Amino acid sequence: MIEVKGLSKRYGKVVALDGVTFSASDGEIVGLLGPNGAGKSTAMNIITGYLSADSGTVTVDGASISDEPEKVKRLVGYLPEIPPLYPDMKVSEYLSFVCDLKKCSVPKAAHLDEIAKVTKITGVWDRLIANLSKGYRQRVGIASALVGDPKVLIFDEPTVGLDPGQIIETRSLLRRLGRRHTVILSTHILSEVEAVCDRVVIIDRGRIIANEKTGDISSAVGGGRRYAVKVCGQTGEILNVLRAVDGVTSVEVTGERDLDAYVYMVDSERGRDVRRAIFSACAERRLPIIGMESAGVSLEEVFMKLTEK
Repeated sequence: MIEVKGLSKRYGKVVALDGVTFSASDGEIVGLLGPNGAGKSTAMNIITGYLSADSGTVTVDGASISDEPEKVKRLVGYLPEIPPLYPDMKVSEYLSFVCDLKKCSVPKAAHLDEIAKVTKITGVWDRLIANLSKGYRQRVGIASALVGDPKVLIFDEPTVGLDPGQIIETRSLLRRLGRRHTVILSTHILSEVEAVCDRVVIIDRGRIIANEKTGDISSAVGGGRRYAVKVCGQTGEILNVLRAVDGVTSVEVTGERDLDAYVYMVDSERGRDVRRAIFSACAERRLPIIGMESAGVSLEEVFMKLTEK
């Protein structure tokens, strides 16, 4: 759906983007993660057509932002870090205004009613934007991005400044939107990516330093996947069984106990999913597995290791 190739941008001597390349598939939520000043907002502004690139290409659904800017802008809904709202307008008036600006061909009343329900702003429909909380203003900003039913949604730091309850609600909304739209989420909040995104692209100093599925992000620092396996039985026997599984590189018992079961941390080779093999090996020896979950390297640890490099 979105293809970004070799994107570069300079501001005088400052390199904002240096050959950035990544893509987002149809129906995928991609997190563009990086520290402040990494180049995330610059990339978002180029993809949406607000800025021009010094070099490189951006295509959305096959259309080039440089050759067909109007077509691309119809395909993209954009929420900048600070929603561009008019505080003296009512919510209904503002979204009607946005609908007219975008020259939407769909029936306005029905379209805006659907958007209001999706973003849960029906309760403030006739209120002035100036009187809304920051959380509701953020929802109105997301609603404006949804006007015209674009195939692609781009959100720049959508939860900055929200309280914990508002953050949870916004993340839930983003996940729901990901079922119908391709979503790019720019953020510097690690937990945001883990909670919402299917894939994470880490950018630092204008360069892509990792591009992985969220669940496989530990491979970005050269590691395999790690699992916490809770097994009933004698510790020595279980250690021998788990260590003999093909693809397992190391096993250690944590000391965490649940009645007659202990938790074992199992590391695997890069690119290997050893869960079925672990289950089969334990079942063959009649060692009941009462829990197994991914316990891979945290996104925070990956982020710190990569940016330090």
